[in-house]
Amino acid sequence: MENVLAIFLFLVGFGLLIEGGDWFVDGAVGIAHRFHLPELLIGATVVAIGTTVPEVMVSSISAIEGQGATAYGNAVGSIICNAALIAALTMAIRPAKVSRSSFAIPVCFFAVALVVYLLAAYVFDFTRWIGITLLAIFAVYMVYSIISAKKTPEKGDEEMEDFAPSPLWKDILLLIIGAVAIAVGAYLLVNNGKKIAEWIGVPESVIAITLIALGTSLPELVTAVVALAKGHSALSLGNIIGANLFNLVLVAGVSTTISPFSIAEATENTKQIAGMSSGLVVELPLVGVVMAILAIPTLIKGKVYRAQGIILLLLYAAFCVYQFAF
Repeated sequence: MENVLAIFLFLVGFGLLIEGGDWFVDGAVGIAHRFHLPELLIGATVVAIGTTVPEVMVSSISAIEGQGATAYGNAVGSIICNAALIAALTMAIRPAKVSRSSFAIPVCFFAVALVVYLLAAYVFDFTRWIGITLLAIFAVYMVYSIISAKKTPEKGDEEMEDFAPSPLWKDILLLIIGAVAIAVGAYLLVNNGKKIAEWIGVPESVIAITLIALGTSLPELVTAVVALAKGHSALSLGNIIGANLFNLVLVAGVSTTISPFSIAEATENTKQIAGMSSGLVVELPLVGVVMAILAIPTLIKGKVYRAQGIILLLLYAAFCVYQFAF
């Protein structure tokens, strides 16, 4: 009976993710058009916050329970998944032009946050001051994004010219309901998926790598798929970049501020390569590589290419093989 309930709740969670992503995208696009804001910018702020809720919840609860180091793997794993799987699928399926000015804002802030994160990982530890610094970057990013969007709204967009705005309260309600549905759906999917996997005898390490790491990124995946289906590829890409930034500044920032931890504590149970943690040798460098592949050509050319998506997917496949085979 317990297994049947787990399967039922798993399916309910999947349904909530799909519907929540649909509502959230509708609300975000409505707000973007109403205020003549770039869809990529809305994706990198409002939508990204909503789809990062599961990671924030997981890390905050772990920190409150004294397991602040959980955020280390949670943030890094989600960034790799978001960039090398979800964004890669978006680019491989539907390459599109993007606004370089809107794209550059979250990318630049991500670069700054990554430097702080790398300093904490390789030089210092994840102290409370590191957490506060990351949260400060988040606050500055949000303020700068809003001010920048108001000063330079996108005009002349053909889609916006024929757009009849829905009531503002409806768009906001869709955002709220969508965010709640995404968070609850992700919780149900991850927790009951873990029970199902244990029931069928999947090793615990495999459960952690597949269900928990990928599970907390499912909102980004669902939102990206829904945005693509509705023809809003810029919103999808903005969501991925914003979500990756928030994994560093919000997810890691909140958990580190609540419960500081040492890098040794975070990596003591990970794979070892030449006496060093795999997290320091493989995962963190891979974060820089996948984000560079995602961001640099896009900033130079003002569009994403199918080749970028294919390269990132191959990297993600190699990363998964490494995790399972070595």
